Amino acid sequence: MNEQLLFVPAEHGLLDEYDDLATRSYGHPVPAVRQLADRVDVRVAVRGGKVVAGGLGFLAGQHFGSRPVPTACLSSGCVAPEERGGHLAVRMLEERIRPLRDKGAVLATVWSSLTKYARLMGWQAPTAVTTCEVPADALRAAFDLGGHRIDHRATPAGAQRQAGIARDWNGTLKRPTWWGDFLQEHHGAQTYEFTHPGDTTPSGQLTLATTRHPDRGARLTVHGFWTADPDTARAMLAFLGHWDTRVPTVRFERTALPPHPLLLHTLPRSTLITTHAQPPWLLRILDLEEAVHQRGWPADLTLHTPISVTDPDNTERHLLLEIADGHARLTPAAPGAAEVAFTRAQFTLWYAGGLHSAAAARLAGVRGEPNALTALIRATCDREPWLTEHF
Repeated sequence: MNEQLLFVPAEHGLLDEYDDLATRSYGHPVPAVRQLADRVDVRVAVRGGKVVAGGLGFLAGQHFGSRPVPTACLSSGCVAPEERGGHLAVRMLEERIRPLRDKGAVLATVWSSLTKYARLMGWQAPTAVTTCEVPADALRAAFDLGGHRIDHRATPAGAQRQAGIARDWNGTLKRPTWWGDFLQEHHGAQTYEFTHPGDTTPSGQLTLATTRHPDRGARLTVHGFWTADPDTARAMLAFLGHWDTRVPTVRFERTALPPHPLLLHTLPRSTLITTHAQPPWLLRILDLEEAVHQRGWPADLTLHTPISVTDPDNTERHLLLEIADGHARLTPAAPGAAEVAFTRAQFTLWYAGGLHSAAAARLAGVRGEPNALTALIRATCDREPWLTEHF
């Protein structure tokens, strides 16, 4: 444990060691290690010639306020069980972020169960994340196709519609060009496109995978549920229900259903929906000024608000937030002038649109003058946080 620790790219056989370590660390194989290795940055920690930690990372735009903000997306991080407890995970995260930050990343995001610990380091979960299972026959009975055309295919027009829908939420990725291939390799995913009667442009895109059920028929898992309107959403749910002769329940993965009660008011009250809380996605702002500058903002909002942001090391920054014409900037401000005081984690939650009211902000610990706080909430709550890709 006293030998020097080196952080290096996973080259010259180190990828095989990292793959073996990921399997040992997670307790099962991690296919993404091999599937993504040629497309992303792979970093490992080596001690005494042995790989003791590692992880994947890639740069992608993550939408906030409809604009893609350069983000370090981190995946498949692991630490050898015998190395845990020494804060190696924290150091490994920093080393994985470093090359992506050099390429322009101003945010970082990761799926993780270490919410309490990560929050102390400035990470924040913008929203709760769940999976749910719904009886297929209940979907079939409650929804109808409405005459939509259904095509088993993925077209450029469908991808363009998906990209347009993604901009309506905070946190969705501007997908890398290789994302569709990864979905196919990782999940065996199939894509279905839905089009309104008489139209030629898809209004919805559904991504799902089927596997053998040990007792009956098949398992059906929905990984992507992209819809531009409620009629298409109903058609997509009806389509899933039509698998009921082979599929007992439809599972919506953590990335699937939008954060909207699509099922709440339509399914019979007696329908048994099983919901499970899942590890959320965590967001960290690497560069406050650039993150604010590159984000989108409401075009009709004008703000001139002094704020303070306290970092995990208790360093307090005094800043002036100015928003006008859909753009914003942060500049240094005089100490003591802050109308709203954030911790770094609270600022991240606000930035991601995770605070929907001044009351929610106060409950989260944000301190501020009521009118200023209400105006700040309006600046980011026009879009719900939703990360639609699991990596």
